[in-house]
Amino acid sequence: MASHPRLLPRSAPSAERLDAGGVLALRDRLEERSAECHSIMVVRHGSVIAEGWWAPYSPDRPHLLYSLTKSFISVAVGLAVSDGLLRLDDRVTDVLDDHVPAGLAPQARQLSVRHLLAMTTGHRADTLADAWALEPADLVKGFLRVPASDPVGTRHAYNNPTSFVLARMVERVTGRSVPDLLDDRLFGPMGVEQAEWDRVASGATFGFHGLHLTTEAVAAFGELLLRGGRWRGQQLVAREWLDLATRRHVETLQFEDGGRPADWLQGYGYHFWMSRHGYRADGAMGQYCLIIPEHDLVVAMTAAVTDMQAPLDAVWECLLPGVDRPGSSDDDQMVAERMRGLSLPRVSGGRGPRRSVSAVIGTPVIDVPVIDARAGVSVLPHGTSVVIDPADGGWRVHLNTGTDVFTVDVGQDTWRESAPLGRPVVATGAWQGAAFVADIYVITSPSRVRLVITAPQAVATWNMVPLTGPDLVRQLRSPLMTRPDVA
Repeated sequence: MASHPRLLPRSAPSAERLDAGGVLALRDRLEERSAECHSIMVVRHGSVIAEGWWAPYSPDRPHLLYSLTKSFISVAVGLAVSDGLLRLDDRVTDVLDDHVPAGLAPQARQLSVRHLLAMTTGHRADTLADAWALEPADLVKGFLRVPASDPVGTRHAYNNPTSFVLARMVERVTGRSVPDLLDDRLFGPMGVEQAEWDRVASGATFGFHGLHLTTEAVAAFGELLLRGGRWRGQQLVAREWLDLATRRHVETLQFEDGGRPADWLQGYGYHFWMSRHGYRADGAMGQYCLIIPEHDLVVAMTAAVTDMQAPLDAVWECLLPGVDRPGSSDDDQMVAERMRGLSLPRVSGGRGPRRSVSAVIGTPVIDVPVIDARAGVSVLPHGTSVVIDPADGGWRVHLNTGTDVFTVDVGQDTWRESAPLGRPVVATGAWQGAAFVADIYVITSPSRVRLVITAPQAVATWNMVPLTGPDLVRQLRSPLMTRPDVA
């Protein structure tokens, strides 16, 4: 991929008074806990002091941020508020009056920008599935129709449609799409060249997820927040707005089973989470922008984890104890060396037969070695045909679902990239006895597919099912356009 200009200056841990041993401890803790990390960047005093990417992930590749997107919607709202186009007490039904359903409950008429930002809408659970079911063509109208059990403004419940509605409100009052607004007012001035958005079928951005950015762009966003919205001498976002948005506005409640992790019990701001240290923007499967003002520190991470508390614990317990401790240039060099050449496991095995092999997606294969089969959800329709052709340095895997035909390039002992339907994938594979095994990374996201073929059968499963659904074909199209059904 083409190299892009750096957004942040570079320094060394010792120069910014952070013990390099803490960085190494953080990296080792993540590996010990089997937390699949894709990238990490540590910024202190405004300079990057440690950075690393686990191949096949790389510095110039935008990564899906899932709900970390919500914090960018908060900034978009702040721009509209600062411009005098939107107020915290403006009501949804007034700004989006053409989306108001007939017979709307009086409580829903009270919903304001303030309630959406703090997710204090009176609901006790996420309303996304119910809202789409009620109004498949209009999520705003569907959200307004979902009954609420509590008075608005009284309790927090994480609620994805609030971000979608806020995005539509910003677009209504500014007359611009959220991507255009942020490109002009935020990303352009910061030098961020790759801000990519997934969209619903109508073409609107999700708002609650779907933004893709490089790790450095996420870290730069954290640095912008830490500096009160100021970037290279220019005030891009009003400090007053960021002070308000990143402040605790509502208590976050424990789950009924007592299983909510510690950092999700620190309170919620305006589309920002409070943390045990500082505050954060975060997204499913371990996408993080941690802002720790008391230590002048930002940590950006991308990952594919099921335990989202584990990376936070690793930062608090491994990195923070090294703040304001002296280090040495030798330690700095050790960090730099160990953060280079990181890699996720490649599929091991042999070259296999020098001929085409055919199979059909069907019943899961038994007793075949796998790296990660936690998400045993079918990726391709039953009956999809699969043909493996040997190629220089690997294989070409041809898939025919009956409606879509595409080919994925697979490398042997290496990573090979292709873009079969528009969105890039990177794959590695090998023959393990009578089975062909390939890992196919949807590289702009946290998810990958494990394909196992023991002719005449084949099975394909996700390591972590994308939140927009298990259909691989959908995930390979660019831009991803879909109703965000989570069923």
